[in-house]
Amino acid sequence: MTDESATIEPATAGNTGGLKSKGLAEGKVGTFSGAILGISCVAPGYTLTASIGLIVAAVGLKMPAIFIAGFVPMFLTAYAYRELNSRAPDCGASFTWSTKAFGPYVGWMCGWGMVIATIIVLSNLAAIAVEFFYLFIGRVVGNPSITDLADNRLINIATTLVFIALATMIASRGITTSERVQYVLVGFQMIVLIAFAVTALVKVGLGDAPAGLSFDLEWFNPFTGLALGAFVIGVTGSIFAFWGWDTCLTLGEESKDPTRTPGRAGLLCVVSILLTYLLVAVAVMMYAGVGTSGLGLGNEANAENVFGALANPVLGGWAGQLLFLAVLASAAASLQTTFLPAARAMLAMGAYGAFPEKFASVHPRFLVPTFSTIVAGVVTGAFYVVVSLLSDAVLLDTIAALGIMISWYYGITAFACVWYFRRELFANMHNVVFKFLFPLLGGIILAAVFVISIRESMNPENASGGAIGGIGLVFYLGFGVLGFGAILMMVMRFNRPDYFLGRTLVREAATSAGGPALEPTQQS
Repeated sequence: MTDESATIEPATAGNTGGLKSKGLAEGKVGTFSGAILGISCVAPGYTLTASIGLIVAAVGLKMPAIFIAGFVPMFLTAYAYRELNSRAPDCGASFTWSTKAFGPYVGWMCGWGMVIATIIVLSNLAAIAVEFFYLFIGRVVGNPSITDLADNRLINIATTLVFIALATMIASRGITTSERVQYVLVGFQMIVLIAFAVTALVKVGLGDAPAGLSFDLEWFNPFTGLALGAFVIGVTGSIFAFWGWDTCLTLGEESKDPTRTPGRAGLLCVVSILLTYLLVAVAVMMYAGVGTSGLGLGNEANAENVFGALANPVLGGWAGQLLFLAVLASAAASLQTTFLPAARAMLAMGAYGAFPEKFASVHPRFLVPTFSTIVAGVVTGAFYVVVSLLSDAVLLDTIAALGIMISWYYGITAFACVWYFRRELFANMHNVVFKFLFPLLGGIILAAVFVISIRESMNPENASGGAIGGIGLVFYLGFGVLGFGAILMMVMRFNRPDYFLGRTLVREAATSAGGPALEPTQQS
């Protein structure tokens, strides 16, 4: 008899630690489509409108340099992901690789950091989508009262839950459905962003811009004109701006070439995002300047939504509304694709016994981890309702704590690459550069960001101002989430010990160019 889902049975003691096939749809994702899904998760439209003002407030005209500085650890870490995936393609990504490199406890906490960070971001993306949904409708019909509906707590929560439910449904319908939706949403937002940037530059060239700054290569130099504190704050924000590209690597088992496609898609995604950020950043700086009044990017009134201030002056009329729609599309697209890595990480953790076995179930028709996707949606909705009812400050502080979790699991993965390949690091120049040097440098930078994020989180002034005993609430939230994960880990250790005893996923060092074979899916 066949169950409603294809379930991977727990590995037996005789398992040698080889990776397990999860029953996902194979051969569906190519390099370009994988990059599209990664770009969607990063959400350039939303990220830019929300971060430009904040970065300018910290570093002024050095914004392009800060984007490049944030790109560097992401680019270096992307090679760690690529090399690990080429040897061990698995939808668990960071969880699976860190387990094989450092053992089950580090692997579990790495996977937990990835899952919980993703769920927190999901709730934030849904809220942003709702905000721009009402903003767009209010601007189109010329009714400010509609725009204000996003500030009504009950309406906001209800609409956010609807958005989460829709995204969960789409993510549960199969990877090809997700791809088709993303081609439309990502394509639209990228076209509008490029059109916006080009139009702004044209107006600068015609002398029809408020600031009309001349292009300066010095904007791209991070080594001059920046105080260390400003540089650190800017880089931390820039790293968050690139977060989400690793979605490409969680689709390895669904890719056309599992050992090559995800790594190429990840690198293409990161580079594409950098070029988009630099184009838009330079365009808005040259057009509006970094002043603190009017349309200046340093104006606090514009900081939370730069495109809201610049849409009509740059594009004018109905075209300006397209920019609001593009940000809405960006948030909605990212909301849907961000379910992919969370669900697949939980699928892998279920398959290897780190989570309850039910998480390993895959829908027999759509070949996606439906149960894990639904759990992610339910937890996201519950999390948003709870923190929204507590206070806006708690929601702000929880989002601020993401920097701790992002640098946590990215950094562990970078170091995992070096340790996993330790027996072959110096076999040839390729290994020296891409398995040792790049991942090591990326890991060191992310470790530094992790330490700095902890230090900054202790200062209440760096977030909502909430504090306990004079220490910022962000610090408690960041470590509280990781601490709660450690408690859950110990519960799983006693209830399902096979994973923690190395029976389902073995800690090992890479010994050859051939990766462990995927074991066939077992169905009940």
